[in-house]
Amino acid sequence: RTQTPLIFRTTPQWFISMSKNNLRKNALKELSKVLLEDIKSLENLIHNKAGVDFNLASPKQLGSVLFDELKLVEKPKKTKTGQYSTSEDVLSSLAKEHKIISNILDWRSLQKLQNTYVRSLPNEVSSRTGRIHTKFNQTVTTTGRLSSNNPNLQNIPIRTENGQKIREAFIPKNQDFELLAADYSQIELRVIASISKDKSMIDAFVKNQDIHTITASKIYNADPENITREQRGNAKTVNFGIIYGVSAFGLSQQTNLSRSESKIMIDNYFENYPGLKDYMSSQIDFARNKGYVETIMGRRRYLQNINSQNNMLRSGAERNAINAPIQGSAADIIKIAMIRIHEKFKEQSLKSKMLLQVHDELVFDVHKSEKDMVKKIVQDTMESAVQLDVPLKIDLEFGKNWLEAH
Repeated sequence: RTQTPLIFRTTPQWFISMSKNNLRKNALKELSKVLLEDIKSLENLIHNKAGVDFNLASPKQLGSVLFDELKLVEKPKKTKTGQYSTSEDVLSSLAKEHKIISNILDWRSLQKLQNTYVRSLPNEVSSRTGRIHTKFNQTVTTTGRLSSNNPNLQNIPIRTENGQKIREAFIPKNQDFELLAADYSQIELRVIASISKDKSMIDAFVKNQDIHTITASKIYNADPENITREQRGNAKTVNFGIIYGVSAFGLSQQTNLSRSESKIMIDNYFENYPGLKDYMSSQIDFARNKGYVETIMGRRRYLQNINSQNNMLRSGAERNAINAPIQGSAADIIKIAMIRIHEKFKEQSLKSKMLLQVHDELVFDVHKSEKDMVKKIVQDTMESAVQLDVPLKIDLEFGKNWLEAH
């Protein structure tokens, strides 16, 4: 049996629009000016702290300043060419201890916003349609998720204030339409609860409880109403991190916990969710015996290094054995929903269109006269795409731009 990706029986009209009257383009131009000022300010701040002017975009010069001049680390990590590594992972691990590193990461973030989105997106608008068109690939990712390129519309930022301003530039077809964003709520956690058969996790989702608060109450042995924001945040990091095989060290890097505190938290987590621990062990055993793992729809991911003598390769394959069925099943679910939604739109000859898929989120261009109808179709179809041991839920919102609808 070969690994066959899900395919669309029909081809929806994939695009998302930018303003035709340049109002949104002008907004991006104004944002570009603000970003440029912030970038310059950060450059000056970093140069002052370093005591020397250098090219921040040069990994070689940056590494020399950080590790030769400032000596921030005794034994800096190096690349295969012998140059100091200034990768995102390396710098992020040092950001808590050295403020200049945080400034550098902020500078990089602003540069990426400026170059990847703010300056380039207006150039992607089609002269023929006045819209941005992306390409979706079905067979690129190993987990089965769709990927987007030319341009990548699945990577438009949302968490920062500047990133949100970029999303504001994405608007409906015209004044007769609104954007609708429908996002699966915690779908990967719901999938892992269902396939692991963990009773406590299933119970929390069935009762519509906040899974992060419930997890925190179990880990910290406290009543849910007494859980602090920080405790919930730590539990959220563990909930999502477990899927990717987070270690005590990795958890300590993502939270304010020490490595020993992180280990205790992970141990407590598995004590309270024993079904999850059993699932992870059984998945690794299955992969070692079969050489692959499967999603809930039977789509396989082969793991050639699962029995490797190389510990690093084997560990990576073991993490994939756990994660691939979860991420892959989530991908299967939203693809099924997309196919069914498109068919229903077509059957009813709706003016509304499905525009975009961003992993667990679908974005629609909805004619105002069809809002109630589209909302019901989208919600019912997404929440009934497959039958799990826990309910599937979506968060759904209309808006005059993508940010407002998110």
